[in-house]
Amino acid sequence: MQLYFLRHGEADWPGWTKPDDERPLTDFGKKEMRQLGKFLNRLKVKPDLIVTSPLPRALQTAEIAAEQLKTRLRQDEALEPGFGISELRTVLKRHRSKVLMLVGHEPDFSSVISALTGASLKLSKAGVALVDIDPETEKGRLLWLFPPKFARKAK
Repeated sequence: MQLYFLRHGEADWPGWTKPDDERPLTDFGKKEMRQLGKFLNRLKVKPDLIVTSPLPRALQTAEIAAEQLKTRLRQDEALEPGFGISELRTVLKRHRSKVLMLVGHEPDFSSVISALTGASLKLSKAGVALVDIDPETEKGRLLWLFPPKFARKAK
């Protein structure tokens, strides 16, 4: 099975006084996600389903990706901050698919990718990684990892 891990776009709001869980994408974050969506289209990324954390910054990221990739979208609380291997198992059981895109948060995604592949990495905002995983053994191979600057430069 193939798993795409897509970290939400920029959501940094200086002086934000509401709860962190309510932060939306910035205008730059939305623009960056549209660029990334076009980049993923050029790479012929076609997930069967996009599953996202319900937090606004992740949901907005997933909505842009779903629109660009013409893919169905579902929310799943298991992808909220605190996502780990046990939550991944839950998500994979709930959303059975051969090609799945997960949209969520750091440091969770880097930790899960590391646990699956043994790779040492950090997924940047608006970064995307592709992992080929055997769901039975929970072992995977990191096939690629792109920071958002690749999408900006690959026009």
